Amino acid sequence: MKNPFSSKKADVISHWYALVPDFQSSTQEFYASVEKELEARKVPDLEISRVEFAEGGLLSAKREYLRMTRERLVFDICAAPFGTSYFYSLRFAELPSVVKLWQIVLFLFLLGISLVIILQLFGGFFGWLVFFLLIGLGIYSGRNAASMGIDAALIKTPVIGPIYERFFRKETYYRIDTRLMYLETIDAIVKGRVEEVTSAKGIKLLSIKQYSPIFDDLYKPTFLKSAPPQNPADGVA
Repeated sequence: MKNPFSSKKADVISHWYALVPDFQSSTQEFYASVEKELEARKVPDLEISRVEFAEGGLLSAKREYLRMTRERLVFDICAAPFGTSYFYSLRFAELPSVVKLWQIVLFLFLLGISLVIILQLFGGFFGWLVFFLLIGLGIYSGRNAASMGIDAALIKTPVIGPIYERFFRKETYYRIDTRLMYLETIDAIVKGRVEEVTSAKGIKLLSIKQYSPIFDDLYKPTFLKSAPPQNPADGVA
């Protein structure tokens, strides 16, 4: 079992990319086309944003990525020139569920303050009874948050969110199925858009590669698909 107090960066689960030689395109137009299709699909609980990552050190240039987030599952898309060529990159990562010690301490402190207030309002016996009833109601709500429509709100709540997700959030078949649908939808949209943009200019992707991480920063190739060699007579746009 993972240490719930451990703090680490997102775990990259897969990395897909395609290099297009002698090709240039618009990064912003590609991002906008992906966003438009995602809006049309109406993926539940999906958040779309633009994030910047440094190309190197602190003072280096920054590269803008298109990010899709649902629960703790993140897709980062990059479309950018590489010399006279162009590349598309799609990373799928999971943000770790981390409960920090200060969050538990603060949660217990607030719980203690609540107990003091309840005892002052209802007295000793009834005060403890009300307190335990509220605790039971909180646990019940946490275990049934999805059916009550408060799951997304609880996850985003400061202090309570990480504790709820780590100790009370119930895993269900439906939650697993919707995650898979989310993964397949984003994957299909991005790769479909890449094929449309390149094929519109008469270019076939020479290579599509996918890597899975091993030993933190290392990557081990697990999938390689190569398109049939191009006939030089066909020409390249």
